[in-house]
Amino acid sequence: MTRGAYLITGAAGFVALNVVEHLLRAGHEVVGLDRIAVPERARRDFATLPGRFTPIGGSILSDADLRRALTVAPVEAVIHCAVITAGSVREKTDPEGIVAVNVQGAVATLAAAARRGVSRFIYPSSGAIYGVAARDVPLIDEDAVAPSPVSLYGLTKRAAETLLPRVAETQGVGFAAARLGSVYGPWEYATGVRDTLSPMLQALEYARRGEVAVLGPAWRGDFIFSRDVADGLVRLADAPALARGRLGSAETWCEALARVVPGFRWRRAAAGEAANVDSHTGFHRGPMAIGKIARDTGYVPRREFEDAAAEWVRWSASAHQIVASVPG
Repeated sequence: MTRGAYLITGAAGFVALNVVEHLLRAGHEVVGLDRIAVPERARRDFATLPGRFTPIGGSILSDADLRRALTVAPVEAVIHCAVITAGSVREKTDPEGIVAVNVQGAVATLAAAARRGVSRFIYPSSGAIYGVAARDVPLIDEDAVAPSPVSLYGLTKRAAETLLPRVAETQGVGFAAARLGSVYGPWEYATGVRDTLSPMLQALEYARRGEVAVLGPAWRGDFIFSRDVADGLVRLADAPALARGRLGSAETWCEALARVVPGFRWRRAAAGEAANVDSHTGFHRGPMAIGKIARDTGYVPRREFEDAAAEWVRWSASAHQIVASVPG
């Protein structure tokens, strides 16, 4: 088990905030590096937890910022959550920035961590690396389904997955990559570098405003609650990929959400009508196999859609959302 501090890069982002919260709740010391500020609600909530959190403003593309983040506490493990989750518009307007952060930044962070004697580096990758190879696959087993990324986000995740193990090996750093399913849950918001907000958040925003969620095609996918993701990533950091999500769709999520939010209405879009909830994938995709992480760490995701909906609604009702996430 990690005894020193944890460095979480991209600490103001969606997955990272869940990881920070999970660690602080367990009493750990956490350093967070991000070029954007940690949301005010997170600062308030984190201050009530038993661990100690030190946010550092800075970029993973700056050697000086990385050095500062790695020296404010005795960091033993890095969970590298900094990433640009790019959509198609950003692919056209800023391909250089996407590649710089997602590939160059990941390698730079690992190299800087190695120079400071960090023992473990955890890299949250993505099911996006499977691309069209995941179409209609009932179970995505990494030993049977070859990556075939299409989007620049998926391609950069695959590139980093390929490069980082070799860098870690040459530098003597323990390394694990975790391919995440489609994450949803507390702390999800429009960070400015996350272009593909989950259909779960989109539907929840319409439920909160008392408006109708209009769904597009019923694409199934592998969905995983953000707090379950945090648990898995920390287990990897503490142990010598990640989670099989829950097979579902925007429709099955809305069914669960309607049982939690009285009066919430949703429907499938009529022929020729534009949906207001985007499921992103464009095809059915099965859940990812979790045999390896379950064997090595004992990890299993705990939340089904209805449990996740109730927990998320309670969390979001305790304060206003961080920022408006869905137009309207």
